[in-house]
Amino acid sequence: MRLCTRQTTRLRPPAPSALQLVLRRTFRWGYRGTFHRPLAPAGRTLLFASAAALSPSVFIELSEKDNGGTEHTAEGRMLEASREEIEKKIGADEHGFSKRGHQIVLFLDLWIWEPLCTSLRLLHLVVIFVPVVVSVPAVWLGRRVKGRDNERSGTLWWYGFLVESMERAGPAFIKLGQWAASRSDIFPTQMCEIMSQLHSNAPAHSLHQTKVIIQKAFDGREFEDIFEEFDEKPLGVGAIAQVYKAKLKPGLAAPGDTDIEGRMNLRKSVRRNVDTLIKRTPQRVPSSYVAIKVLHPRVERMVRRDLKIMNFFAALINAIPTMEWLSLPDEVDQFGEMMRLQLDLRIEAANLSIFRKNFKERTTAWFPYPYTEFTTRQVLIEEFAQGIPLSDFMENGGGVFQQEIADEGLDAFLRMLLLDNFIHADLHPGNIMVRFYQSSKPHNPFKKHKEENPQEQLDVTEQVLARLRPYRNKRDTKAWEAELAKIDSEGFRPQLIFIDTGLVTELNTTNRRNFLDLFKAVAEFDGYKAGNLMCERCRQPDAVINQEIFALKMQHLVLGVKSRTLALANMKIGDILNEVLGMVRQHHVRMEGDFVNVVISILLLEGIGRALNPNIDLLSSALPILRQLGAQSGGGMLRQGDFSMLKVWVGLETRKFLQASIEDVERCVKYDLLSPNV
Repeated sequence: MRLCTRQTTRLRPPAPSALQLVLRRTFRWGYRGTFHRPLAPAGRTLLFASAAALSPSVFIELSEKDNGGTEHTAEGRMLEASREEIEKKIGADEHGFSKRGHQIVLFLDLWIWEPLCTSLRLLHLVVIFVPVVVSVPAVWLGRRVKGRDNERSGTLWWYGFLVESMERAGPAFIKLGQWAASRSDIFPTQMCEIMSQLHSNAPAHSLHQTKVIIQKAFDGREFEDIFEEFDEKPLGVGAIAQVYKAKLKPGLAAPGDTDIEGRMNLRKSVRRNVDTLIKRTPQRVPSSYVAIKVLHPRVERMVRRDLKIMNFFAALINAIPTMEWLSLPDEVDQFGEMMRLQLDLRIEAANLSIFRKNFKERTTAWFPYPYTEFTTRQVLIEEFAQGIPLSDFMENGGGVFQQEIADEGLDAFLRMLLLDNFIHADLHPGNIMVRFYQSSKPHNPFKKHKEENPQEQLDVTEQVLARLRPYRNKRDTKAWEAELAKIDSEGFRPQLIFIDTGLVTELNTTNRRNFLDLFKAVAEFDGYKAGNLMCERCRQPDAVINQEIFALKMQHLVLGVKSRTLALANMKIGDILNEVLGMVRQHHVRMEGDFVNVVISILLLEGIGRALNPNIDLLSSALPILRQLGAQSGGGMLRQGDFSMLKVWVGLETRKFLQASIEDVERCVKYDLLSPNV
């Protein structure tokens, strides 16, 4: 009986991967531009990345696939396809001497060359980090600094020394420090703050290497035949890539938003005209200027070796008693996934496409157009984001647009979180640009319109930005605000442009259910239940210290929020979330990384919003989106007997009505409108 079972098991073919399913469907439907070049014949070469270069269209198809209530996510499927593509293996049809030769080459590469290079890299890292380990006793020295969470001065010095060592260690450790800065549920707050200042000092790779990589993306076309202009000095050099600005030749530039427009019929035309009148839809002028992100040569191999070393030391630390609650091997695995996602630029192009479709009907934010036909694993070409970094508006002030910019940022983020479940995971002021636009004019489908060449249309955005640039960096704040007022009087409106979409957060089915259950408990002001849910559904429930006390602390925190329902505009949600993260760290409640990413994004967005508008109210900003969410899924929830969303909506509507009533009474008293003196 056992023998028959084994034979049956052997005969059963393995389940196809997500990549194989997409490839089968692609070839069944015929060639549609899925590959930049045909696959090399199996049996002649090893199946390396150059043999089967998948275009972003495959990744977009994987990202749009329905999760079907499973634990899969769009990013997980794309990462699986990316890793399967570069996996080194022998072709299934190879035989004889060719197969033996490839086996020998593969053996030498995987078992001799890679271990040797990894060992040399380990020695290099030992030289860098041994002084850091030796200097650990410094954390017990020095006076306590009151303004820095009562940390000792020696501890703060050691954190700075650790950051300097990480900068010298290379791209993987720079990214590790930046990732650790977002994990205040694990590491001390001051350590996270110092880690957040970590910057890449990586040298730029040569222009010659850049040109070679870009020419490969354009199928070997001469560099002069691709660009009209090319700024040889990079706009920025990061840990794993550098970015250039260029202008494409007219035949290569995109004619408009071709990826989301579709065919225009009467119904779509009427809807667009209504949106234009009501929403002030931005007038889009396509730009032939592009941003080109190019990975550093050999960065993928270096990161792969560093991840092996990190996994080794994480396993050693995890073996130390009382340290297992950190589950460092799991954290390194999660960090490794984050790094691999950023090492395939086709995934970032696919993310851009998803965001553009999600925000197609929204005017609050926009995402650059990705040139997917020219994007490869090493090169991303996207529309250049004409705008001024949001950090300039935080530094100089937003003038008459201050509240509008803050509201647009919060609205865009809350829509990503509550409606789309597809959240930009690297939101900081440098990745958010502000542009100004003129509203589109209604389109009459019965009237003949002169076809305009998109490249000949006037882009007023650049002209407006040129008027503001002389006053940046606090050179003349009054002139900056006066120019903004003049721009407002001319009918221009601000719009946010989000860039650098290599990292996104998407909650899988389990995490989404846990998030909604936690949301319901908080909405019902049942902090005790929320605390117990966090402990029971964390990664290591057995490692939690004093679950009962943690739940009581959550109850106290939630009741404090409930008592100030009408004054939440004066209360920082960020302070509440920081307190929760401190409790999580103190009681060893190991939260899922996706949860923490969402919390950190809320912290960042609320901090940005309050820097622009101190009176911003996160709950008031969420009300229109909760109405839309209730319209989409409220019926099903009510039929299942779930009234939590209805309670939240009614509570917020009542709160808004009472706030408006109080403000009206205060205004009447202030201006003597209740019993005016005649």
